[in-house]
Amino acid sequence: MPSVNAEHELPLAAVSRLNPTPLHEQVAAAIRRAISDGEAGPGDRIPQARDLATVLGVNRNTVLRALRLLRDEGLLEIGRGRAIRVTGTPERGAVIARTRDLIEFARRRGYSRDELIGLIHDLV
Repeated sequence: MPSVNAEHELPLAAVSRLNPTPLHEQVAAAIRRAISDGEAGPGDRIPQARDLATVLGVNRNTVLRALRLLRDEGLLEIGRGRAIRVTGTPERGAVIARTRDLIEFARRRGYSRDELIGLIHDLV
């Protein structure tokens, strides 16, 4: 069993400047796919942003933007000292992303937090 302190080498799909998908979203998708394929699991560390940028041939800021997106999805934790750790699964990340979409959808339609929680409670 790998140590939680070991940094995993991730086989990442190349990004394409010809693809209409923004580069940071391509980078996030490549990391998401590597996690989904079992290349790194909860507790595992992944390479730092500068190393990922070098491997993918993109700017470090592009990678940082992708990492923040994955952090917001609940897949990664970015700690002090630039340690990046896998904290979730793709399934959990998908649920978090859809929940954020629901919250935004409800806000645009005038629902308060408590009203939305009440609706969810009634459905479960």
